Amino acid sequence: MANITKKVSWSSRAEESGAAGEGTPLLNGSEQPRLSRQDSLRGRPKEIPHNEKLLSLKFESLDYDNIENQLFLEEERRMSYMGFRCLEISRWVVCGLIGFLTGLIACFIDIVVEEMAGIKYRVVKENIEKFTEVGGLSISLILWVSINSVFVMVGAIIVACFEPIAAGSGIPQIKCYLNGVKIPRVVRLKTLVVKVCGVICSVVGGLAVGKEGPMIHSGAVVAAGVSQGRSTSLKRDFKMFEYFRRDTEKRDFVSAGAAAGVSAAFGAPVGGVLFSLEEGASFWNQMLTWRIFFASMISTFTLNFFLSIYHKNAGDLSNPGLINFGRFENDSVAYNLYEIPLFIAMGAIGGLLGALFNKLNYWLTIFRIRYVHRPGLQVMEAMLVAAVTATVSFTMIYFSNDCQPLGPEHTEEYPLQLFCADGEYNSMATAFFNTPERSVRSLFHNQPGTYNPLTLGLFTLTYFFLACWTYGLAVSAGVFIPSLLIGAAWGRLFGILLASLTPTDPIWADPGKYALIGAAAQLGGIVRMTLSLTVIMVEATGNVTYGLPIMLVLMTSKIVGDYFVEGLYDIHIKLQSVPFLHWEAPATSHWLTAREVMSSPVTCLNRIEKVGTIVDVLSNTSTNHNGFPVVMQGAGGEEPAKLCGLILRSQLIVLLKHKVFVELARSRLTLRKLQLKDFRDAYPRFPPIQSIHVSQDERECMMDLTEFMNATPYTVPQDTSLPRVFKLFRALGLRHLVVVDDENRVVGLVTRKDLARYHLGKHGLEELQLAQT
Repeated sequence: MANITKKVSWSSRAEESGAAGEGTPLLNGSEQPRLSRQDSLRGRPKEIPHNEKLLSLKFESLDYDNIENQLFLEEERRMSYMGFRCLEISRWVVCGLIGFLTGLIACFIDIVVEEMAGIKYRVVKENIEKFTEVGGLSISLILWVSINSVFVMVGAIIVACFEPIAAGSGIPQIKCYLNGVKIPRVVRLKTLVVKVCGVICSVVGGLAVGKEGPMIHSGAVVAAGVSQGRSTSLKRDFKMFEYFRRDTEKRDFVSAGAAAGVSAAFGAPVGGVLFSLEEGASFWNQMLTWRIFFASMISTFTLNFFLSIYHKNAGDLSNPGLINFGRFENDSVAYNLYEIPLFIAMGAIGGLLGALFNKLNYWLTIFRIRYVHRPGLQVMEAMLVAAVTATVSFTMIYFSNDCQPLGPEHTEEYPLQLFCADGEYNSMATAFFNTPERSVRSLFHNQPGTYNPLTLGLFTLTYFFLACWTYGLAVSAGVFIPSLLIGAAWGRLFGILLASLTPTDPIWADPGKYALIGAAAQLGGIVRMTLSLTVIMVEATGNVTYGLPIMLVLMTSKIVGDYFVEGLYDIHIKLQSVPFLHWEAPATSHWLTAREVMSSPVTCLNRIEKVGTIVDVLSNTSTNHNGFPVVMQGAGGEEPAKLCGLILRSQLIVLLKHKVFVELARSRLTLRKLQLKDFRDAYPRFPPIQSIHVSQDERECMMDLTEFMNATPYTVPQDTSLPRVFKLFRALGLRHLVVVDDENRVVGLVTRKDLARYHLGKHGLEELQLAQT
C-alpha cells in the first residue's frame, strides 16, 4: 500500500467530523470546524500562511458543467436549426471583437510606452551630456533615479491600493480561471484599467519587466466582458449575447482572449492558440480551435495595422507584435549538425539558471507574504527596486568604459553615445539604457564584436538578480521579456567564447544565433513551456530554420528545470494555495476510494421544500457552499430518501428573489413564469442571501424545485477509485460530484478541494492542509 502522510492545520478537515468541502454544508451549517474562543481573540491571519503545503478554502469553483434542468432543456428544444446557426455566428463575432479590442489595447500600450520612454531617455541623456562636461554626474543619477521611482510609485499605488489582482503578469490567475477556479475580480473592467496603466508605468519606470505578459491577462478580461454583452462594473447592459452568460461559454471566450493577448504580444497567432491549449484551456474541441485562431489573427492584424499608421507607413504590415525580434537572414541562422549538442547544452544551462531563478523568487515571495503584505510596504519595495535598478545600471554604464566604434546600424539608438567620444557608443548603455525589447533586438542582430564579453557577463549577472527581485512586486509586469533578455545576453556571450576558440577560422557563425538559442533556453527554463513557446519563437523571428533547435532547447530546459523545481507560474499558484487540478490524479492514489475522499455528511433539500428551511440553510452556511443534492422521500415516508437532482445556491437565491413559491403561484394566477433569462440577468454577481427579504408568512410557503434542479447530476458509487473519480471530475469540468450508495442514497459529495488536497510529496502521497483564509 502506498505511503500517505496526513497533515492537519488549525482549520483542517478532521476526518471524524467529516467537514464538507465546497458546496457541501454540514448538518450544523458549518463548512469548517469552529474556532475556539482563544483562537477568535487572537484573530485569523490576514494572509495565506507562507507554506505551499496549504490549500485555501476561500476559492470557489466555476460551474463549467451546464445545468440541464427543465428550463434549459425546453429552451434548447424550442430553438430551431437557424437559431443554433445564429448562435454559432455570434460566437465568431464575439471572437472577432475580442481580437480587435485586444489589438487596440496592445497598440495603445506600445505607443504610450515608446513615447514616454523616449522622452525620459532623451531628458536623462541630455542631462548626462551636460554634466559630463563639467565633471559632475550626481545630478544626472538623481534625475534618473527620481524619474524611474516616480513612474514605478504611480504604478505600484494603483495596483496595491486599487486592484491587487492586477499585479504581475496575470498568467497564473488566468491558468487558474481556465482550470475552473474562481479568482475574485480577475476579469473585471477595473482590473483591466489598472493592468494597462500599471504595465505602462512599470516599463517606463525602467524595471526589469516586459509589457508582453500582461497582454494575456488583458485579452482574457476583454473576452470575459465582451462575451457577456454588458458591464457589471459600469452597470450597462447592451442586451447582447445573453445566451453566453454562463461559466461554460465564458470559459471558451477567455481562452480566445488569452490567445489573442499572446498573438498581440509576439505577433504569433498560431503560438497564441497553442499557448492557450498548453498553458490555459482545460477543455478543447475543433471548432473552438478555429474561433481562437480567428481571434488571434484579428488581434495581430489590428495591432499591425494601427502601428503602421503610427509609424507613418500605413498599410505596411511588418510589425505583427509588440516585440519584434527582427528579421534573421538565412546566412546568419544557418547551423550544422555538430552544433546541435551545443544547443542541447545551452538548453541544460537555461534549465539550471531557470531553476535557480524560480527558487530564489520562491524564497523572496515567501518573505513578501510574511512581511510585505501591506499596501504601503509594497509601494515602498517597488520604489526601492526601481531606485536600485536605476543606480546599478547608471553605475555599470559609467564604469564599464566599453566604447566601440559607432556604425550605421546604430543611428536610431539614441542612448548609445553615453560617456563615449563622438563616433563611439557604449555597449553597456545599449543593454541597460533602452527598453527591454530594443535590448533584445540589439543582442540578436548587432554585428560580431559589438559587445565586450565582460560587459555581457556583468549584464547577465546583474539583470538576472534584478529580474528575480522584480517579479512578484505589486506592479503590473511580465517575465517573458526579462527572461529573453537574460538568455540573449549569456547566449551571445556563449557564442563569443566559442568564436574565440578558433580566431583564425570563422567556423562559428554570428553570435546573434546563440543569443536566440540562449533566449529560448532561459525563457523555457523559467516558465517551462515547450510546444507553444517553440512556435512563438519561430513566428517572432520570421524564420522556421531554427524550429528544431529551439524545440530541442526548450525540451532540455524543461526536463532539467523540472528536476529541481517547478515552473514559475506553478510555484506562484501553489503559494497562493489555489486548488488547482492537474491533468491526472497522483500516481499512487489507486487505493483511495470516493468514500475516503468525499465530504460528508451533506445537507440535502427535499424536492418540495419549505421556504423557511431554504433560507435558513443558505443563511447559516458559508457562501462557498454552492450545491445542494435534492432528494425525494419514498412512498409513505418509510423508504429512505433517494437522490433526484442537484440545485445551486445561485439558483435558490434567484428563486427566493422572484418569490417562486407554491402557495403564491396558486393564489396569484398572474404570477410570471420564471425563465432562464432571469438567471442570466443575475449572472455572475448573484445577490447575497442577506439581501433577500422573506416575510414570516412567506417562510411557511413551499418551493417546488423540480423545474429548476439538474435532474441528472453526475454520480459515482462510493467504492470508485480516486483516479477514476479524478478523471471524471477533471474531464467534465465538474463542480460537484455526488457519491451514492447501492440504493441511490446520498452519502457524500466530491468537490475540487477534496481532490486537489492530494499530491505526491517526498514521502509518498500527502494530504495538504486546509486554511480558512
